[in-house]
Parts: sequence; structure tokens; C-alpha cells
Amino acid sequence: MIPLQNFTAGVLAEIVRRQPASRERTTFAWQIAAGPALARATTVELQNGVLRVRAEDARWLGEIERSRDAVLGKMQDLLGADDVRRITTRQ
Repeated sequence: MIPLQNFTAGVLAEIVRRQPASRERTTFAWQIAAGPALARATTVELQNGVLRVRAEDARWLGEIERSRDAVLGKMQDLLGADDVRRITTRQ
């Protein structure tokens, strides 16, 4: 038996991946992967497999750096590993 949360995450990822690439799709995936607080304090842009994250201040940059690997994995699950290969940050 598959746990419900695993099933739900897989279905959501499949729905997101099927959408055409757009700023809105990237932002939606970021909100899910990063969580609401971090998503509110940042903006994202995806170009050529690089997710560029801009944070409001140094405190949020630190949060992104601490969670980089986990968030990258979630973004890859949602958008595809070929679409998101790495994350860069700036203030």
C-alpha cells in the first residue's frame, strides 16, 4: 500500500510537469518546494536549468543555503531533473 502523502505528491508533480514552462509554473513549484515563508521572501526565475533565487535579505539567503539540497530535490521532482539542475542565490 502507498501512503496517501506519497501518492498525493506524485500526482501533484505529474500535474505541474504537464503544464507549459512559464514563470507562474516555476513560482508555483517554488512555493511548494520552499514553503510559504521562504517563498514570500524570495523571487525565482528559471533559465537554462538554473533556478535563480533572489532573497529579500541575508537572513533569507542563509535559509536558502541551508535547505538548498532539499529544495533542489523537490523542484526536480516537480519540474523534472533536466529542467532544474542547480540553484543560484543573490540578494
